[in-house]
Amino acid sequence: MGRFRPLSKPYDVIVAGGGNAALCAALTAREAGASVLLLESSPRWCRGGNSRHTRNIRYAHAAANEYLTGPYLEEEFFEDLLAVTGGQTDEELARLTIRRSRDLGRWMEAHGCRFQPAMRGTLHLARTNAFFLGGGKALMNAYYKRAERLGVDIVTSAEAVDLDMEDGLFRRIHVRMDNLVRPVEGRSLVVATGGFQANRSWLREHWGEAADRFIVRGTPYNQGRMLRVLLRHGAVPVGDPTQCHAVAVDARAPEEDGGIVTRLDCISFGIVVNKDARRFYDEGEDFWPKRYAIWGRLVAQQPDQIAYAVIDARSMDLFMPSVFPPIAAGSVEELAERIGLDPRALRATVDRFNAAVTERDFDPSRLDDCSTTGITPPKSHWARKIERPPFYAYPLRPGITFTYLGVKVDACARVMGPHGPYENLFAAGEIMSGNILGRGYMAGFGMTIGTVFGREAGKEAVRYVVRSLQGS
Repeated sequence: MGRFRPLSKPYDVIVAGGGNAALCAALTAREAGASVLLLESSPRWCRGGNSRHTRNIRYAHAAANEYLTGPYLEEEFFEDLLAVTGGQTDEELARLTIRRSRDLGRWMEAHGCRFQPAMRGTLHLARTNAFFLGGGKALMNAYYKRAERLGVDIVTSAEAVDLDMEDGLFRRIHVRMDNLVRPVEGRSLVVATGGFQANRSWLREHWGEAADRFIVRGTPYNQGRMLRVLLRHGAVPVGDPTQCHAVAVDARAPEEDGGIVTRLDCISFGIVVNKDARRFYDEGEDFWPKRYAIWGRLVAQQPDQIAYAVIDARSMDLFMPSVFPPIAAGSVEELAERIGLDPRALRATVDRFNAAVTERDFDPSRLDDCSTTGITPPKSHWARKIERPPFYAYPLRPGITFTYLGVKVDACARVMGPHGPYENLFAAGEIMSGNILGRGYMAGFGMTIGTVFGREAGKEAVRYVVRSLQGS
C-alpha cells in the first residue's frame, strides 16, 4: 500500500479515484507541471475501477488505420448517441465529447496503451472502436506505470470520504487509510470515483428488493460516497437514479467483479423468455453494439429478475462464448425441466415463434430479412426456427455496470453548484456521465467520456492553480 510523503505544502491537484478518468486527469495535470496526488480506494491488486474490465474505446476518426477499418465521423457518432439515448443528452456536452475524442488513440498510445489489430466477425465494432491489447487491465497497468514514472503520488486503499469547501472553493479532502481519517490539503480536486452501483442500499432506494438480485459487473468499491458528498455540498444533480448501464449477464456469475466475460452475446440468435416461459422483447432489434445495453433493464423488469436465452445447435458458433457453459438438452421439454420452467409453456412459446418465422438469407453480419410475422413481440432480424437439437439455454440476470445519477458539469469539467461552477472542483468519468448518457449505452463510450473529461479536468485544474498562484 502506498504512503503519504511528508507534506510541507498542498498538492496542486488531488485526484480522487483510480480508474481511467482519474488516471487521465492525473497524467494530464502532472505533464503540465503540477504536483499530483491520486487516491485509489481499492487495494493495489484490484486498482483501476471498472476500467480494468473494459476492452475498447469509441472515438471519432477520419480514416482507417491499423486498428480501425474505416472512418467514423463526428456527425455519425452523434447520431449513434441520439439513437441509444432517445435524445436524452446534453447536446452541447455530447458534441464536445465527440469532438474532443477525435484521434484519442494517438494520445493513449503515447501513454502506454497498445491496441490490437482490427477484429472482424459478429462484434460489428471494427470500424468505430479500437480494442486494447491485453484488455482494460493492461491499459490501467500502463497508465499507472506512466504516472509513477512522471512522479504522481499514488496511494491505494485510500478512500476519499469527505471534503471541505470554504467560500465556494475546495480546500481539503478527508481520506480514510488504516482505519484513520486524515485531511489532505489541495489547491484543486478532481473527483472520478464512479457511480453507486455497488451500493445495494442505495440501489434499493430506487429499485426496491429487485436490487438484491442485480449482479455488479465491476468493482465493489464504487459505493458512491463522494457522489453523496458532492450533492450534500450543493452540487447540481444530473441523471435519473433509476437509469444505469446494465446488460444481461449469466445468472451464475459472481455477485461482484465478474467483468466482461460474464456477459452473454447470444440473445440475437435465439429467443429470450422469462420465468413464465414467455418472450417479452424483440431479440433482433439491432446490432449488438447499439442494443446490448438494454437487456439488463429488460431482465430487471421481469418477475424475480430472471430470464433465459434459448438457442439451438445452429447458433452455437455465432457469438462469443460465455465463461460458463450452456445448459444443454435433447429436446425443448427437457431443456425447460433443466432450467426450472414449465415444459409445456416453453414448448408452446417455441412453437408459436417457429410458426411466425420467415427465413430469408440469414446473415449475422447485417440487418437481414429473417423476421417474424403475426406474433408479439416480433423479432426483426436473425429470426430462425429453434428446431435443431441439441437445445441450449443460458440463465440471465441484470448485470449493472454503472449508474447515471451524477453531478452536472460544464465544458471545463467543473462541478456546477447552485450559483454556477465551483472554480477548483472538477468531475470526470462515471460520476458525471449522466450529463451525456440520459439513458441507454453504446459499446466503448464510457471510456470515451472518461478519457475526454479526465484530460479536460486535469488541464483545467492546472489552469486554475496557475491563475490562483499568479494572483496571490
